[in-house]
Amino acid sequence: MKLTFENRTALVTGAGRGIGRAIAETLAAAGVTVICVSKSAESCGGVADAINASGGKAKAMAVDVSNGEEIAKASEVLLEEFPNIDILVNNAGITRDGLLFRMSPDDWEDVISTNLSSCFHWCKYLARPMTRARWGRIINIASVSGIMGNAGQANYSAAKAGMIGMTKSLAREFAARGVTVNAVAPGFIKTDMTSEFVNNEEVSAQILGQVPLKRFGESSDIANMTAYLSSQESNYITGQVFTVDGGMAM
Repeated sequence: MKLTFENRTALVTGAGRGIGRAIAETLAAAGVTVICVSKSAESCGGVADAINASGGKAKAMAVDVSNGEEIAKASEVLLEEFPNIDILVNNAGITRDGLLFRMSPDDWEDVISTNLSSCFHWCKYLARPMTRARWGRIINIASVSGIMGNAGQANYSAAKAGMIGMTKSLAREFAARGVTVNAVAPGFIKTDMTSEFVNNEEVSAQILGQVPLKRFGESSDIANMTAYLSSQESNYITGQVFTVDGGMAM
C-alpha cells in the first residue's frame, strides 16, 4: 500500500541520528518536506543535506528541546516560513540511567525536560495551526519502558509514561478538529543509544530472552509505523499506543 501525503510538512525532533534520522528519511522519501531538528546543527544539518542530495526536501534547525523558550522561538520562525506544520514527531530523547537512590536531581530533570516537557512545548506551539487547518498528525515516540517500567530508569520510564498520558489526553482535545495524536513505543532497537548492550553478547542474550521474536529491532521498523500514522490512511486512528518491540510487552 502506498501511503498518501499531499504537500505535507513534518517536523522531526532528534533527527540527527538513529530513529529520528530514519523517520526523517522515510517521510522525505514519501514526498514530505521535513524539518530536521536536533541540538547539534552539524548532525541535523548532515541529515537534511543527505535528504536534499537524494532528491527530497529538508531543512535543518538546531534547537535545544529541553529549553521551552528555544522551542517557542523556533516555532515562531517556522510558522512564518510555512503555513503550518502538518506532522509533528516528538522523538528527541536522552537517558541518564541509575538506581533511584543514586539518581541526582539533575539526572531526573534533564530526562524529564528533554523527553517529556519538549513534547508539551512543541504541541502547544504547533498544534493550533493544525486545528485551524482541520488536519494534523502528532506522533510521540515513547517506549515500552513507559508501559512496563525498567529498573534503573525511573526518570526515563516516567517521561515515556507521561508521553503516553499526554498522547491520550491531546487525542481527545484535538479529535473534533481533525488532528490525530498517537504514540509509538519501541522496544530494543539497534541505535547508538543501545549499542553498549547490543554489542555485549552476554547482555544481548539476557535481553533477547524477553523478546519473542529473538532479535533487536531496526530504526526502519519505527520509521515505517510512524510514516503510516502520519499519512492520510491513518485518519481513523487516534489516542493509541503502538508497541514495536518484537512482542516483548504483549
